[in-house]
Amino acid sequence: MNLSNLRPAVGSTKSRKRIGRGQGSGRGGTSTRGHKGAGSRSGHSTKIGFEGGQMPLQRRVPKFGFKNANRVEYNGVNLDVLQGLVEKYNLTVVDFDTLKEHGLVSKNDLVKVLGRGEFSAKVEVKAHAFSASAQKAIEAAGGSIVKL
Repeated sequence: MNLSNLRPAVGSTKSRKRIGRGQGSGRGGTSTRGHKGAGSRSGHSTKIGFEGGQMPLQRRVPKFGFKNANRVEYNGVNLDVLQGLVEKYNLTVVDFDTLKEHGLVSKNDLVKVLGRGEFSAKVEVKAHAFSASAQKAIEAAGGSIVKL
């Protein structure tokens, strides 16, 4: 056996419909498009979500709530994660580049330091935002914060 004589299993494939090849083929004439109407014409395409005139799902379902277009999304990094970084790499400053380098944030993220876990390292932490508990824990450990 080699690549030149590989064949699919018997019955696993079907031959395609050959449409519009004369009356004798059984698929000539209207070529499976039916009589008249937009679907029988060339170039016809339905809009996304069109359900044949029935009220589309996207319009039937009730809308509620509010999406704030100006919402600022932060990527949270907890104190226990920072503590682990500081211990592992002997850092004195934890900034955006450090977090990006270790895969905790992406280049377009905004970073918010959150207060989960213990923090005992005396380091300078630079981030876009801090929770009140995180700020208190960092300063209690003798470190400082810098908002970017």
